[in-house]
Amino acid sequence: KIALGFPGAEESVSHYDTPSVKINGKFMCRLVEGGDFIPIHLDFDLREQYLEQYPEIFHVPDHYKNYKYICMWVHPYSTALLKEILELSWKGLATKKQLQEWEKR
Repeated sequence: KIALGFPGAEESVSHYDTPSVKINGKFMCRLVEGGDFIPIHLDFDLREQYLEQYPEIFHVPDHYKNYKYICMWVHPYSTALLKEILELSWKGLATKKQLQEWEKR
């Protein structure tokens, strides 16, 4: 629900028919099959920062290492941290116009 609150967000279905959110048609996040974690699109530099700062909450499985994703465990997170990471993800996928409008709010 939080991810769907960003401009350009749309519900979608991803790998193995799992629910996902796209921004302007680009993958933002999804719930993995089994529901243990959420892969979230995030630039590499930000990913490293969050992995170092919150090693108990974020991880990167081997098959995601070469891609701009960070995985967030579902249970040990705070809503504030989830909103923060999703906003960073959204900013990486939003259009310039969407970013300008977001900053004005």
